[in-house]
Amino acid sequence: MVGVSVLGISGSVGSSTVKVLRQFRDSFSLRSFSVHSNLDLAKSLMDEFSPEVISITDSKLEGSLGSKYKSTTILYGEDSLSNLVRLPSVSVVVTAVVGARGVKPTIAAIEAGKKIAIANKETLVTFGPLINRLVAKHNTLMVPVDSEHNALFQLIEREKRSNIRAITLTASGGSFRTLPIEELEHVSVKQALSHPTWSMGPKITVDSAGLINKGLEVIEAHYLFGFSYDEIEVVIHPQSLTHGIIETMDGACLQYTSHPDMIYPIAHSLFYPTPTPKMLIERKPGTWKTLEFFPPDFSRYPGLRLAFQAGRAGGTAPCVFNAANEEAVALFLDEKISFTAIPKLIESALNKISNSFPDDLEGYLEKDRESRNYIQKEFVKGGVTV
Repeated sequence: MVGVSVLGISGSVGSSTVKVLRQFRDSFSLRSFSVHSNLDLAKSLMDEFSPEVISITDSKLEGSLGSKYKSTTILYGEDSLSNLVRLPSVSVVVTAVVGARGVKPTIAAIEAGKKIAIANKETLVTFGPLINRLVAKHNTLMVPVDSEHNALFQLIEREKRSNIRAITLTASGGSFRTLPIEELEHVSVKQALSHPTWSMGPKITVDSAGLINKGLEVIEAHYLFGFSYDEIEVVIHPQSLTHGIIETMDGACLQYTSHPDMIYPIAHSLFYPTPTPKMLIERKPGTWKTLEFFPPDFSRYPGLRLAFQAGRAGGTAPCVFNAANEEAVALFLDEKISFTAIPKLIESALNKISNSFPDDLEGYLEKDRESRNYIQKEFVKGGVTV
């Protein structure tokens, strides 16, 4: 039995991971997990899986379940996430927490020699050069869980790198793919959270509506696979059936296609390098019907353009991009700014905050803090049209 730790088990990736664990009880054992504030779910999963340790990260819930629930030890606060991944019984860590707070437990898992099923894209986006150095130093196996990166991971593994001309990430186009551009300024939070294909958390759903999520994935793909930004492309694919495409030197394209369900990449990442041993969902090609692909419009999705800009700049520019976006999305979800103000705030941060190339974690964290403070100050003083 392979011991698994799931960071962020109450989110969409976390809940899909639980589905996979239930399908393969003879293969995996849930040894630790974290929730932010969902105590009912925490108790239910402790009853079902009897993990060794769990963590509740919401600071307002400190001590809410005591230090023990039946045979499970309960820890509190974000700092306890690193304790979950270091358990000797844990072999695979699924990093499904949202945002840059995933970096410290990811680093702890790397240093502890765990296989990492990474769904926390912000860690690679924000701290990519540092994470890659640590992965190389500790010879860590990191398998991407995002459907697009997992698809590319599988395709790239089957083709010689010298024969790949470009890789392509697909995007549904989000909630406003067909909405007139002039109406985007007036969309509501409720509209932004109505994703046409995937059921995700609010932050990621808003990111997807502006294709900022795809921009983050472009930067993540650069650090995961080592392709330059000129070799990474994005296409709109409303059906969300094709998740990744590689173009070979002769102009042919190979694509990975599956039903849009996160259990596919999660199962692959848990079992890798062994193939998933049984069918998860049967969806034969005859059920796919139409597959459409077309290029994104940067005037509709300025956040995607900014992601390429930040990625090409390198250094801490992706860190600034990510932190500014997290703060701007939070302001939008609180109905304090308009949807179109999100990329405006990000662009302002990229223009105002100097780029640097730190050697350590603290250097990146400092830029992360500077970016968040900048967005808050811009909002308070009204420096950017909101």
